[in-house]
Order: sequence, then structure tokens, then C-alpha cells
Amino acid sequence: MAYPVSPLASPFPALPAIAGVTPHVVRAGYKDWGRCDLTYVTFEEGTAVAGVFTRNLCCSSEVELGRDNATQGRARALVVNAGNSNAFTGYRGREAVEQIMDQVAAHIGCAREQVFVSSTGVIGVPLPKDKAREGVEKAFTARPCTWEEAANTIATTDTFAKGATATAMIGDTKVTISAIIKGSGMIAPDMATMLGYLFTDAAVEPAFLQACLSAANLRTFSCITVDSDTSTSDTVLAFATGKAGNAPLTSFQSDGAHAFAAAVHDVCRQLAHLVVRDGEGAQKFIAVAVTGAVSDESARKVGMAIANSPLVKTAIAGEDANWGRVVMAVGKAGEPADRDRLSIGFGGTWAAREGLPLADYDEAPVTAHLKGHDISIEVDLGLGDGSATVWTCDLTHGYISINADYRS
Repeated sequence: MAYPVSPLASPFPALPAIAGVTPHVVRAGYKDWGRCDLTYVTFEEGTAVAGVFTRNLCCSSEVELGRDNATQGRARALVVNAGNSNAFTGYRGREAVEQIMDQVAAHIGCAREQVFVSSTGVIGVPLPKDKAREGVEKAFTARPCTWEEAANTIATTDTFAKGATATAMIGDTKVTISAIIKGSGMIAPDMATMLGYLFTDAAVEPAFLQACLSAANLRTFSCITVDSDTSTSDTVLAFATGKAGNAPLTSFQSDGAHAFAAAVHDVCRQLAHLVVRDGEGAQKFIAVAVTGAVSDESARKVGMAIANSPLVKTAIAGEDANWGRVVMAVGKAGEPADRDRLSIGFGGTWAAREGLPLADYDEAPVTAHLKGHDISIEVDLGLGDGSATVWTCDLTHGYISINADYRS
């Protein structure tokens, strides 16, 4: 089923090709939707890999095997199936993943542990092994595709293709990151978000690549939510081919390491925002900035309590400056808070300061702000130096409509 394009959509950017990376797409026919649904990406030998994965305890076999395989640090191929998450499918689901890994490994001539598989879609339906086998076989001879084609192919309820890019200087060498992601609902990652893939030509040792990705994740993917639901399949993988020819990055002491880490963070932030902007039924992109907390982590938890509140999200959908709902969400977060030190604002206009409504509060600029697409909520706890920003979207009838019809 096609959904109307989100009013918060961004055009797909011009993503550079990455030396040592070749993407392909084909139609395996997992669903009757008349488009490509299998993405196959190959990497030249020596490519480093790092990953972050869902903390959902009912995760898919793809996640279990990917988490294990990422520890060995090298990759030669990626296969992404769209339309079927292959989660909660027992031994049949695992057999389907292992079949794909073995098929690709035999074709490339690599260890099966260097083949990564992701699947996304309906939970509880085993991935059809015959369609997977035929799809992968077709992918072996498919023409190389564009990043936009790959981004569209990994999508499910997404309404627009999502990509991001950044560069960094490592010594005298410019390195590039190109990345794609899918995600629209079941977004409260606590690690990553749905399915995202970063590709770079930088030479990076796997342990440092993992450090960069994990650090970026904490301040980007783990700071977004659409509906408070953590997927069974969430995966973000980073692949580094080393083809740029820079001196390999091994730690933050390496020349250019901080610039590379900043580029990884930039790409992850861009991708995370795109997922929220395509939240199912979303009409508003909401940034919740929390300051004055006892720690950064406490600020993040308070922010997520606000961002996950259906009452806050529906108030924003209705363009209602109901700051009392924000007060409620702060108080329920389970983090240190003092009613008499709490301040709340919208769009830079304070509605309440230090536990009291402002006597001269003018709601007119707040009302005008809430009519826009990009909304900000400011919360100052007045307790310390901790701060964090999290991002979410409003909750509309569109979310219900999409999810009520999801399996049809």
C-alpha cells in the first residue's frame, strides 16, 4: 500500500559512490507490491564493519547472527529483505537467514560470518526460502544501482527515500560517508532505528569504527521516538572499505580521528531526523530540549518521557499549547525533578518559570509557533548541568490508519 508523502519529507540528497562498495536491487516478491524488495551490497576484501542492534528480547535471527558476526570485524556482503521481518519465526526463520549467508558466501568466496542479513516488515511470518534463494541469485547478476534505488528498496511504510552524506579530512586525505536508512513506525530504538547503513571509503580499524558508531548512536538514534515501540529488527551497520588510502584510524589518538567521528555523528543525526520526519502520520517534527538536569542521561530520560507521551503528542497535533501535559510527563519520568524549579517553554517563549505560570505570559507567539511544521519544547529542570535533546513527531489519526491496515 502506498501512503501519502510526509509533509516533513526532504528530497533525497546526492550521495557519492563509495570505492569498494557496489549496491544492487531486485524483486524477490516477498509481498505483492510490484517493486524491488531485496538489496544486495558487496564490499571489497578487507572492509571493516561495526554495528548497533535492537535491545528487544524478541529479536529476529538476523539480529542475533548479525550481532555475533559484527564482533569479527570484517564484511564482504549485505542483504536486506523488505516486506517480511522474519522475526518470531523460530528455526525456520534462522534457516532462511543461514541459507542466504551460505549462498552469498559461496558466490563471493568468503566466510559466511562476513555476510550480513537484515529483514523488515510483518512479524511472525517466516521468510520464504524459495523466494529468498531466487532473489539472491538474481541479485548476483543485477546491474549496480543508485543509492536512492537502494533506499527505496529497503523501505516498508516509508513515504520517502532517506539518505545522508558527510566528509572528513584525515591528514591530507578526504574521506566520504554515504548512508541510507528506512524507518517510519515502531520507532523507539534504545540503540538504533529500524534499518540503517553507513558506507565509507575511510581506512578504520573495526574496534574504532565500533567506538565511533556507538558514540554517535547514543546522541542520535537513541534520542528519537515515533511511538515508543522498540522493533524486533532494529539494526545500524557501518562499513569502511579503506579505499581512500588514509593512514588507518585505530583510536582517538590517530590523526583525523575526531574529524571522522564528527562526520559519523553528523550522518547519524541526519538519518535519525529523517526517520522522525517520516513518522507514520506525522505532521510536526518536535525537538524536546531538556536542560538543568542532574546528568545528561537523566535529561535524555526526561526528554524521552515527554516525547513518548500520547497526551503531549496529540496536543502538538492539535496545535494546543497545553504545557500542563509537559509538566505531567516530566513528573512521570522517574528522574530527579522539582516542581518549584521547573520551567517550560515552546518555540523560545517561556510559559512557566520556576514552578509558576508567568504573569505576563502571551500565548499568541506560542500558538503561531505550533502552527508550523518544526516545533520546539524547552524544559529547564533547574537542578544541575545535564542536558539533552530528543526528537519526536506528533500523534495523528494517520498513525492509526496506517497501522490498522499494515498487514493488508
